[in-house]
Amino acid sequence: MTTRSCPCGLPEPYESCCGRYHRGPAAAPSAEALMRSRYSAFVRQDAGYLLRTWHPRTRPERLDLDAGTRWTGLEILGTTDGSAFHRTGTVTFRASYRGGSLHERSRFERVDGAWVYVDGDFLA
Repeated sequence: MTTRSCPCGLPEPYESCCGRYHRGPAAAPSAEALMRSRYSAFVRQDAGYLLRTWHPRTRPERLDLDAGTRWTGLEILGTTDGSAFHRTGTVTFRASYRGGSLHERSRFERVDGAWVYVDGDFLA
């Protein structure tokens, strides 16, 4: 049996990496871990997880994912704060998909002890 590595780019199998956050009840321990798990949720078309980990203040009512998008890789370019010792953090990343890439600096906050995505700025 071959175990596929997690879509987030870490060498661990999906089930013991981002899969444990997607299934719950484990929560991502840092802003970067949440960013990675959200990328994996996009890859796996898990809109429920994406909505659950979105800040209530900025969360859309619904999320329609494009089943035709083929995500091909995640590169973390930088982080600011976002550890267990912080209330906020940022993660700058490049997410590649067939035909292009998305470059963003995302903002995260802790709500009731759990990291959530707030919003982001697209970068050139």
